[in-house]
Parts: sequence; C-alpha cells; structure tokens
Amino acid sequence: MTEREIPEQYLEGYAQILAEVAATGRRLTREELTSRRDLGELAADAGHGLRALVSAHLAAARTAWPAVPGSADSALAAVHQVIDAFSEGYERAQRNAVRQEEAARREFIDDLLYGRSDLGRLAERAERFGLRLSHAHAVAVAQGPTAYEEGDKVPQQVERALITRFGDRSILLTTKDGRMLCIAPGHQEEVLAHFAQQAHAATEGGRVAVGRAQPGPGGVVHSYEEALNALELAERLELEDPVLHAADLLVYPVLTRDRQAMADLVLNSLGPLTTARGGAEPLLKTLTAYFDAGCVAAEAARRLSLSVRALTYRLERIHKLTGADPADPAHRYLLQTAVIGARLLDWPAQDL
Repeated sequence: MTEREIPEQYLEGYAQILAEVAATGRRLTREELTSRRDLGELAADAGHGLRALVSAHLAAARTAWPAVPGSADSALAAVHQVIDAFSEGYERAQRNAVRQEEAARREFIDDLLYGRSDLGRLAERAERFGLRLSHAHAVAVAQGPTAYEEGDKVPQQVERALITRFGDRSILLTTKDGRMLCIAPGHQEEVLAHFAQQAHAATEGGRVAVGRAQPGPGGVVHSYEEALNALELAERLELEDPVLHAADLLVYPVLTRDRQAMADLVLNSLGPLTTARGGAEPLLKTLTAYFDAGCVAAEAARRLSLSVRALTYRLERIHKLTGADPADPAHRYLLQTAVIGARLLDWPAQDL
C-alpha cells in the first residue's frame, strides 16, 4: 500500500476537530485525544507506516485550512495535538507487538530447547524464526563471568558481529539461563566457530561449548544438551580450553556411563591415598598435573610450583600407597582413568 492510500477511517472526525478548535481556541478534549490514540493503534495493527499516516494528516489539514475560520495558531496547535496523540497510540501498538513477538520467540525457544512441543508443530513455528528443522543443526553455548539476558550489551555485540559477516544464514542467537546460544545449520561450522571466537572475546575469558550437528526437529535440543554437558565436564575436569567441542569429549560420558564401576575403580586404585598426611587431595592434584603435562616431570612441577625433586617424592609416595607406578606405562592407563573418574565424580570431596 502506498502513502497515498491511507484509508479515510484513520482521519475520522479530524476535520471537525480542526474546525471547532480554530473557531473557539480550545484544546482537544480527553475523549478526542483518546480517539486519536485508538486510531493510531488501529493503523499500526493494520500495517500502515507512520510517515505515510502523518503525511495524510498534514494533507487533510491543508485541505481543511481554507474552510477553517478563526485563529491559525489554534489550528496549528490542534494539528500538533492530533498527530502527537495519534503517534502515541501508534507507538503503543508497536510496543505491544514487540512484546508479543518477544513472548512468542521466548516460548518457541523454550519449547525448542526442552523438546516440550509436538515436533511437527515445532517445525512449523521454527520457519517463522528462520530455522528449517528438517535439516541438521548444531548449538554453541557461551558462558561468561556474569549472566546474560536478551538485549544486554554482550549478546547484541556478538549478534552484530555474526550478522555483519554472515547475514541471516538461518542463524538464531538468543540467551537461556544466563548463557548465550547460537543455533546454526549443521553444515555451517564457520558460523559457530565465529560465534565462539566473538563470544569468548566479548565475555572476557568466558568459555564456549559446541554440540555436534544433529538431524531432525529434535536435533537442536540434543546438540544443546551436548554443549551444556561439555561445559559441565570442563568445570569438573578444570579444562583450560576456551572453546570445547562435544565430539572431542565423548570419552568422558563413556567413562561415567556405569557410575558404580567407575566408583569402584576410583576407590580401589586411589582409595589408599586418603591415608597420606594431608589426605588424598594433594596427591590427586599431583597425578592430575603429571598426566596433563604428558608425564613430563619438569612441566608438572612447574604447574604445581614445586621443585622436580618434590614432585618425584610425591610420585614415589603414590607408588608406595597404591602399588601403581605413574611413570610405568603398564600402570599409567589405570591410574589416569581413575584420576579422570575421580574428577568426574568429585572425589574425594564427595563420598562414593
């Protein structure tokens, strides 16, 4: 619809108001202002542009002007009041529409990430937000030092960076439970890689986890859960990598799938460390640093701020208590698996 095709219904009573105000010098009544606001809301709901509507009001004022007796100043004041009230109603309708759109978007995101809606209906709603759930999708989750909400500076900054580089590309950026999320088609790894880079930089050292691409309407929630699990694993294992890929961490869920078996391994292999002076924790940290350093004693000592001699003494103590030598390849796998299990199960802080 062009600017010249504004229906007359949005100007109803306008000429009469101008005539009366110009003749009497009075201001618009409360009822007249309310009627202008209501017309503004109706026009906004109908999809008319505010610029075209204001132009229509000015054109109508020019048409009525020759027939308006009395003070031109009063007529101009009336035009001002009418357009101001009309614009207020128009903006109110727009704010309501934005709130409704935000509510619908939030409801869709909740249903998408929790799998609470019928998958067929969910796929239909997804197209409104640029997602085709018949294709595979992957989810990246960014976690920073503070919680993030829609409209915060950091999510807006990251979103601008993505749009500047990739345009639309069927990308959905949002927040959930204080984290930033990016949902992208599974074959567009470069999108999630750029999101991870931008999110890590914007969160001042935050961590990003990327789930694997998963097919179908339920793929998004599966990829999202993988990314969350990766973040949880990184915290438990004290991983230092700023960007984690769920595909690289698949061994850990395998290790903990049989929790009781893992608990037995930890207790049988590392349980004797609890008898050491100071408890198991210092020696467990020694093993962790030793294995993380690739079993290089000098590097492990540096990480622990120990001398190599002190580290060697601790390793010998571990050997004596457990019967397993960390430096012996035949014992190393058992000990390292048990150390990973202890970190995953939060032992010895938690009883097994």
